[in-house]
Amino acid sequence: MRFPNQNQTKSSNLCRVQSITFRVNASKWVESLIFSPLLATCLELCVHNDHFLKLLKNQNFASSAPNSTSASSGRVITSKAAVAWEAGKPLVIEKVEVAPPQANEVKGQTPFFPRIFDHEAAGVVESVGDGAIKNLKPGDHVLPVFTGECGDCVHCKSEESNMCDLLRINTDRGVMIGDGKQRFSKNGTPINHFLGTSTFSDYTVIHEGCLAKIDLSAPLDKVCILSCGVSTGFCATLKVAKPKKGSSVAVFGLGAVSLAAAEGARISGASRIIGVDLNPKRFEEAKNFGVNEFVNPRDHIKPVQQIIAEMTNGGVDRSLECTGNINSIISAFECVHDACCFSDNSRNLFGNYKPRTDLPSVVDMYMNKKLEVEKFITHRVPFSEINKACDYMLKGEGLRCIISMEE
Repeated sequence: MRFPNQNQTKSSNLCRVQSITFRVNASKWVESLIFSPLLATCLELCVHNDHFLKLLKNQNFASSAPNSTSASSGRVITSKAAVAWEAGKPLVIEKVEVAPPQANEVKGQTPFFPRIFDHEAAGVVESVGDGAIKNLKPGDHVLPVFTGECGDCVHCKSEESNMCDLLRINTDRGVMIGDGKQRFSKNGTPINHFLGTSTFSDYTVIHEGCLAKIDLSAPLDKVCILSCGVSTGFCATLKVAKPKKGSSVAVFGLGAVSLAAAEGARISGASRIIGVDLNPKRFEEAKNFGVNEFVNPRDHIKPVQQIIAEMTNGGVDRSLECTGNINSIISAFECVHDACCFSDNSRNLFGNYKPRTDLPSVVDMYMNKKLEVEKFITHRVPFSEINKACDYMLKGEGLRCIISMEE
């Protein structure tokens, strides 16, 4: 998930599904995984690898024991990855080496570059490392998540928090938690990780706690977009705001996260869903997500919260703020009537969902046709054109872009 920009016209995301190998490793802390196949970023890029999926059909992963390993277990794997060598430059597709998972626990900080970005994806476990990996085995389908769930800390055991003490988001850390080292390299030069996922690569190493096991029949090139941005907005509505049937809801911002929040309001049965955005081009698209009224603050002299209060006889029942802009937050807070609910997605991390515990249920909602994900996917490009997908994002074109990984 990308946190939405203040300017919603530039908040489109790319999503990619691809072949990733998750290697899972565990010692005192379950560490990592080589995950193989469909990625999505919050550009957002979703990469789909048909060749890889065909290979999967010829391998009986389902019969593997929990800690069984593939032929590549313990070996360095060559992987194709989009590497960011420095800021402000296009990504470069390189052949990099991916070291196997390791044990041990140390802390470490690394420079930002070079780095392999992306964190929104879906894939298949290729192999697991040594240690007590109990919940994942080769062949399992998983969604990587930027904030994990160790299952043991006070936050993981709490019903009110998803801020895991061990695996919470850290944008500065470019190494694995287990030993403070990178798993990627190019000609001996270490390449840093990103958000513990680095899914712009054929193969990546991920902590077991940052992977949600999902239904094997779920199409990875679609549910990949549920691993971050879409689930963030959608789940914030269902789990935090909880609009009732027939209620009124205001959604500030009409980017992908905001539209996912609106989708949650639609599914909840809200009768009035008011979209607020500075870009009038967003309004028509938002109708597909249940938004049935629109307000552009630039069209009014009065503050937008006053306009909404007049439209709704005193204010809405629920208000969802998805931009992070301070002025928008104030308006969203003030547009609800007394004793009603305001939800700020910049304060509710990942919709307050626990990734391993709750995310599989979101995939199930899609499989049961309660949630539509296809309408979030607006573009598709091959992995070799990943920078084109980035351009879509910067220009504010579309919501999610699926990136197909070539053979």
